[in-house]
Amino acid sequence: MKKKTSKFKISGATSRPRVCVFRSNKEIYAQAISDIDSKTIISSSSKEINEKKSPVEMSFLVGETLAKKLIEAKITEIVYDRNKYRYHGRIKALAEGLRKGGIKF
Repeated sequence: MKKKTSKFKISGATSRPRVCVFRSNKEIYAQAISDIDSKTIISSSSKEINEKKSPVEMSFLVGETLAKKLIEAKITEIVYDRNKYRYHGRIKALAEGLRKGGIKF
């Protein structure tokens, strides 16, 4: 129920997309979504990075990678949708990677 109620409150546009996060036990995925067009603009995951690091460090790198892709697409502001996950650990590390990359929430 928690996920349903938060989805209706968070919405993204083409100029300020919603960055949705999904994490599994091994990987973490993030994608920028335009809810108006119902399309994924940019995505990034830990599968793209070929380094052996801890899950928290991998999440940080995914955030930095996504930030680079967003900057190249001339997007500097986002809406962060952490899905149903609490804001700590890997979810927080991904957000910090985005902020370090120059993205504003």
